Amino acid sequence: MEVQAKLRFLRASPRKVKLVIDMVRRLPLARALEQLAVLPQAAARPVIKLINSAAANAVNNNKLDKKKLWIKSIVVGQGPRLKRWRPRAMGRATPIHKPTCHIIVVVSDEDRPSRFNKKV
Repeated sequence: MEVQAKLRFLRASPRKVKLVIDMVRRLPLARALEQLAVLPQAAARPVIKLINSAAANAVNNNKLDKKKLWIKSIVVGQGPRLKRWRPRAMGRATPIHKPTCHIIVVVSDEDRPSRFNKKV
């Protein structure tokens, strides 16, 4: 069974978040959380919270075993940009774009495809 969790309007660049989520795609839940815990990137913390939320949804709402869960898919998309202005010399201003992103994670307890069952 598949269970999903969403994180919307995260104040981080989708490009930077993609670097983090690419490391944990299709991994068992425990191993993914271990890898994210040691990453120095700031985007790792919200991703950890999102994966824990998806696991909690699976355990509490669907009565799945947390030890059998793995990350079936995790995607990041672009959210709206906050548009601000920065003052510059001689009365001018330059635009600043503060990006946001949306992350969707799907965890599953079904067997992973055989090509992902190899020991790493």
